[in-house]
Amino acid sequence: MSEIKRYDFDVRGRKFEGGTHVMGILNATPDSFFCESRTESVEFALARANIMLFEGAEILDIGGQSTRPGGEVVCADEEQRRVIPVIRALRDAYPDALLSVDTFYASVAEEAAKAGADMINDVSCLADKDMAAVVAKYGLAICVMHFRRGSKVADMLEDKKRGLQIAIDRLLAAGVERNKILLDGGIGFNLSREEDVELLERYGELIEAFEYPFLLGASRKSFLGGDVRDRLPATLDTTRRATEQGALFVRVHDVKENVEAIRRCDGQRGTK
Repeated sequence: MSEIKRYDFDVRGRKFEGGTHVMGILNATPDSFFCESRTESVEFALARANIMLFEGAEILDIGGQSTRPGGEVVCADEEQRRVIPVIRALRDAYPDALLSVDTFYASVAEEAAKAGADMINDVSCLADKDMAAVVAKYGLAICVMHFRRGSKVADMLEDKKRGLQIAIDRLLAAGVERNKILLDGGIGFNLSREEDVELLERYGELIEAFEYPFLLGASRKSFLGGDVRDRLPATLDTTRRATEQGALFVRVHDVKENVEAIRRCDGQRGTK
């Protein structure tokens, strides 16, 4: 078991210093790979958010397009049309909730910040050259993920270390504060299922390589095998691994079950 690091990751003044916390997935999209995570209206999004907050989600992550392999890429205007009404409604209904927006478009990030978002979850590793500046301008927190699909670098872990460090340097150069940065190794965004499995097994190595906190996003993803509806037990195994290896966040569909898995893991650690 890795030694647990201490952090001061800051989202709108709330500090996350250690342990493992839950980010709940709220999809404002018609084609997310897990249909139960889709919200077909603002009212549905509010109802689902209420449940996730009650169950222990500490950040809600609102997405406007599916980033699964083969998913349809939507333009920034369409993504904005999907997510901005949800952000506004959530901010009005739950003023103290921490809201993240899953987008790789700087223009969507800016409008999300104006609507009340606190954080950006960028799976593209800052592919939009304006993203870092928008994050700095609005004082947002950001989770930046390494995207390996199509990479020509042979060594997966070195590719991730290099890519994440480049993103960190760009964020700092733009004026983003160090304690606003969260990293994601990018499970599900690699060259093969075998690489996803290897990354899960070696996630602790990646965490140890940086002084920044990490998020693990493995919930119900295809590398776990079987039908998406049957992947909860495997997801809970990944959450236990994340907790043991010192990940600060897990991004999940099933909040209650994952919160309970973290508590059990913490309890077992406390008895040793």
